[in-house]
Amino acid sequence: MRYRALIVAFLALCFGILTACSDAPTTLNRDQLTYDEILNTGLANKCPQISEYTRSSIPIERGETYLISDLCLEPQEFFVKEEPVNKRQVAAFVPGKLLTRSTTSLEQIRAELNVSTDGMLTFKELDGIDFQPITVLLPGGEEVPFFYTIKSFTGQTEPGFSSINSSVDFEGTFKVPSYRGAGFLDPKGRGVVTGYDSAVALPAGGDDTDYNRANVKKTDMGKGTMSLQITKVDSTTGEIAGVFESEQPSDTDLGARDAREVKVRGIFYGRVEPRV
Repeated sequence: MRYRALIVAFLALCFGILTACSDAPTTLNRDQLTYDEILNTGLANKCPQISEYTRSSIPIERGETYLISDLCLEPQEFFVKEEPVNKRQVAAFVPGKLLTRSTTSLEQIRAELNVSTDGMLTFKELDGIDFQPITVLLPGGEEVPFFYTIKSFTGQTEPGFSSINSSVDFEGTFKVPSYRGAGFLDPKGRGVVTGYDSAVALPAGGDDTDYNRANVKKTDMGKGTMSLQITKVDSTTGEIAGVFESEQPSDTDLGARDAREVKVRGIFYGRVEPRV
């Protein structure tokens, strides 16, 4: 009996430590937090989420256009396609470890949602913070940088929709700009619009076909595909949330090497509003 107060105090201290050291909650409303509460916590990289039990629908009218605002995409898993050692095997995606710090999410994105007369929904990305440079580490130690983006994403659904619900799945393509710009100089001072035409140590062999790919820099536009599946809808607030999966090429070092195929999986959030 005389140790009861001591035991209660010890248990209270243990529960307090466990609560303080627990991970951040999955349901997040950053509007209710101050700058100091968000600073250095990683919360700024997380997208808002709505309740797991929200399964309502938002009615839409055919022939109308709606606006999706505050769209946020939070990548959570990264995979890179690797060629097999055995030629009899097929290439497969292997998981990669994220090296980039908490600056991987895309947010403040606006998009148009067009409803055709047959009930087909068309998603068109307009603008926002729609790109992030990311680097992942493969099991073998190779680092793979890529320009994660959904620029100009245009996705469509099957026809027959009269509301936005958990059956909506947008599938389409987007543009993937070059990881580096035209003004970037590689370690040998070569670039697209500035710098040397070839490596300084090999001026006589600058036009050699063996070095042509490394000397002639390019900022080609790539192409990616993405599936955006809505799983939760709040008809009261117009909020939607769900999961996405995208595939896109990696960095090519301005054309000096072949691009790797990168797959990204994660969650997203947005709000549907009438177009004014």
